[in-house]
Amino acid sequence: MKSLVIVGAGGHGKVAADCAAQNRYKNIYFLDDDREVKSCGKYPVAGTVAEFRKFMDVDYSDTDFFVAIGNAAIRQKIHREIETAGGVMVTLIHPDAVISDDVRIGSGTVIMAGTVINTGAIIGAGCIVNTASSVDHDCHIGDFVHIAVGAHIAGTVGIGDRTWVGAGAIVSNNVHICGDCMIGAGAVVVSDIRISGTYVGIPAKIMGGLL
Repeated sequence: MKSLVIVGAGGHGKVAADCAAQNRYKNIYFLDDDREVKSCGKYPVAGTVAEFRKFMDVDYSDTDFFVAIGNAAIRQKIHREIETAGGVMVTLIHPDAVISDDVRIGSGTVIMAGTVINTGAIIGAGCIVNTASSVDHDCHIGDFVHIAVGAHIAGTVGIGDRTWVGAGAIVSNNVHICGDCMIGAGAVVVSDIRISGTYVGIPAKIMGGLL
């Protein structure tokens, strides 16, 4: 029977578990370093993050892994560690997502309910494409990017690794955003962003200075 180990027993992990259940995983376990946390929703916390290897022995030969941690750098570190150890990083796609059949999606990515990803898009590894967001045609989304709830990415956009696009933000077509950026909730990005930092407002500008 297919099992899944989710690293991170927070709110994002709870939603990921619901998505996994929709993908017919029957046995779902969590790992978390907060020893006070005993469950996440209806699923047990079975140990700390460092104990993931116990789920890679013969008794758990049909077990996949998923990292449900919001911080992109930490998510990347744990994802790579499990992958290097031989763990299978699963991609979770909610059945209510609408995804073109030529879209490419990397390992360890989750596509939440109500999302739309259109033709020609490439979504990297370890990404979060969150509830009711959209990625239009021919976008290239790097690794460990988070496109938050209700954010909309227009066509032919590039987003670099570990960038966070906040809730309700809009990225105009043909724009490139470099890696390690934070785009604030409700911001509107209308021109390329070449310097890592936090960008807010309409149009989006870097905090503490002008573009």
